[in-house]
Amino acid sequence: MLSKADLEEILQVARRGGDFAEIFIEDKRSTKIGCEDRKIERVITGHEQGAGIRVIRGENTAYGYTNVLKKEELLKLAERVGKAARENPVETIPLVRRESPVKLPVKRRPEEEGIEEKAELVRAAEEAARSVDDKLVRQVTVGYGDVTQRVTIANTDGVYVEDERIRSRLSVNAVAAEGQVIQTGYESAGGTQGLELFDEEKPVDLGRRAARRALLMLNARRAPAGRMPVVLAGEAGGTMIHEACGHGLEADLAQKGLSVYANRQGEQVASELVTVVDDGTLQGKFGTLRFDDEGNPAQRTVLIEGGILRGYMYDRITASREGAGLTGNGRRESFQHRPIPRMTNTYLAPGDASPDEIIRETRAGLLVRRMGGGQVNTTNGDFVFEVTEGYLIQDGEATVPVRGATLTGNGPEVLKQIDMIGRDFGFSIGICGKDGQGVPVSDAQPTIRIPELIVGGILEEEGDCDDRG
Repeated sequence: MLSKADLEEILQVARRGGDFAEIFIEDKRSTKIGCEDRKIERVITGHEQGAGIRVIRGENTAYGYTNVLKKEELLKLAERVGKAARENPVETIPLVRRESPVKLPVKRRPEEEGIEEKAELVRAAEEAARSVDDKLVRQVTVGYGDVTQRVTIANTDGVYVEDERIRSRLSVNAVAAEGQVIQTGYESAGGTQGLELFDEEKPVDLGRRAARRALLMLNARRAPAGRMPVVLAGEAGGTMIHEACGHGLEADLAQKGLSVYANRQGEQVASELVTVVDDGTLQGKFGTLRFDDEGNPAQRTVLIEGGILRGYMYDRITASREGAGLTGNGRRESFQHRPIPRMTNTYLAPGDASPDEIIRETRAGLLVRRMGGGQVNTTNGDFVFEVTEGYLIQDGEATVPVRGATLTGNGPEVLKQIDMIGRDFGFSIGICGKDGQGVPVSDAQPTIRIPELIVGGILEEEGDCDDRG
């Protein structure tokens, strides 16, 4: 166990090579359980520990890591990383421990629950999905995961943080088939909680919803193609906001000119109805933190307010380039990675309309209840997303389900078009990938209406297999 004095000594050695030095120590325990074909196929438990040392000199960064947490090894690593810059003896800076007002209580700690209890959650979800229709539901895949991560973060600004992060997650993917038509349904739940998460998000409910969505899409008609109004339901989650807007508001992409939002602070970039927020302090959400991976307190950051671009999400390096304040968005996958600006819980703030009113006010178009995967070009904001559950809107009512729809458009243009925002709110979760790193995030939105969007329908000939879900 390294003492505060040990950390100060290691940082002093590292800082000889630069203007700033930091150490990130991680001890992570995890469990993964997977079920396929009615059987628990894998149970994986892991224990990983290590430390990363970063030295910054001007615009240059040196980074090294090791899985040996002995003082002698870390002093050697600090010396090697520091030599990537210059020799510059400095005084030791005393570390002052930070505390966070964010409380993340855990009632059922993952390490105190047995593998069998966790496996039972998986079995319950799998059996519930198949029970919806054992003939047409051909395959069910269930994945469970939990992580207990303890970190120590210290740097030459005197920051000293000790933190514990606990997350749990369960996902269900159901495949239904009839004749040559194959459809999938997906549901997941996750948060900065222990197994008490599943007292509220019951595995049987996740399994049933996944199966019912797959079955619903089996009998759905082919989606129409063309330009039309699109209503995105709150229960679709914030995939659109995350991809078409959120990444473009991460400061490193903006500073590199890889974002359509670069150099546009103070400009009208969206409808005056639109406010976009990144908030790492939301209770129990999958992207919630007490501190980011640089030891900065998590916070609520307004990115777009009333359609005006107010700011970006920063880590230490990007904030220093602009003289901006830190926003608690410096995140990394593990001790093997340097921190970069990343989202936490990103959402479009609710409005005043009721979801039913938004649909009633739309005479014809597409209602999207679930989004699938997609692609976004952050440089210009162009996107393409799959729709995994959609309905035609006819005469102000959601009517028949449709499958095979895609949404094509431009993020900034969509934000400017939004003309109705609901007062509901729906979250989705995921592991967000960027620069080879994955971190847990959540995103959310209320029901919104986009007056015109390009909807692409199924291109296959009648009778061809459609397995895009």
